[in-house]
Amino acid sequence: MTAMKAVVITRFGGPEVLEVRDVPEPQPKPGDVLVKVEAVGINFADTMATRGSYPGTPEPPLISGREFAGVVEPGGQRVMGYTQYGAAAEKIAIKPKYLWPQPKGWTSVQSAAFPVNFLTAYLAYWKAGMTTDALEPILWRDPHTRRVLIHAAAGGVGTAAVQIGKLLGVETYGTSSSEEKLERVRRLGLNYGINYRQVDYEQRVLELTNGEGVDAVFEMLGGEHTLKSLRCCRPYGRVIIYGTATGQQHEFNAGVMMAKSLSAHGLWLSVLAKDNALILRSLEAMAPWIEQGKLHPEIGHVLPMAQAGEAHRLMLQRANYGKIVLEIG
Repeated sequence: MTAMKAVVITRFGGPEVLEVRDVPEPQPKPGDVLVKVEAVGINFADTMATRGSYPGTPEPPLISGREFAGVVEPGGQRVMGYTQYGAAAEKIAIKPKYLWPQPKGWTSVQSAAFPVNFLTAYLAYWKAGMTTDALEPILWRDPHTRRVLIHAAAGGVGTAAVQIGKLLGVETYGTSSSEEKLERVRRLGLNYGINYRQVDYEQRVLELTNGEGVDAVFEMLGGEHTLKSLRCCRPYGRVIIYGTATGQQHEFNAGVMMAKSLSAHGLWLSVLAKDNALILRSLEAMAPWIEQGKLHPEIGHVLPMAQAGEAHRLMLQRANYGKIVLEIG
């Protein structure tokens, strides 16, 4: 078999367990497409897989990476795609339903920064009933400005959610750990930035909304933050849960939820990505914004694949702004 370079999780642990190794090239199964990978997006889920805490992660050694962009072989079509692992390599074999055309004029670095963050953000608004194709649009209240609280607003999903919120006409509130990051996100359209190191974001949200709260919270922290996020909602509000960055179980209080008829909704892209019709509909909804130059990934770091460990450290230390991308090759 021909060998290729890949970022390998050699054993479960921290960033130090990632190594670039020679591994056999993938052998496409019937119906698979072979892609020459040029760039890979780094996500918090990748750090969880490296530690062995992401559901369904195989035993090491295994190839890291779930979000990528490159060129189909043969054919030359420029694509971006999504998988559970195996993307951080020079080549990947994958089913075509998990591949989509790269946006016109975009590089593979830009395209590799798109699928996870922007599909997650768009589907969070969909779950919140705020998109035109939502199953349960929020139409049952007198017209008012819709409000969303976005945790980690300066991260990959956060910067995507701020941009999409602006295009949907949603008033956005975002948390981050520094004024510098918040200022950058304000330039994307964030209406209200909250430095959680300086103020309690729950109190600040209520102050900014005259005690009313927001219609939805995009929550990926877990632990006490799930309950705090519920308390940030006004009646009929929804907390969209798409992660557990703290590593702690989400906390709920039925009394708090019943008092305002609140609800909590799970969102796991690994599951939703299997719904081809839903994903294609989401991409079609975002396509005009991309073509008009109104939607784009915010990329904070581009590193060679040899620095995969550093990319994970930046993610774990919350030192990144926007997306971290590895160039492959």
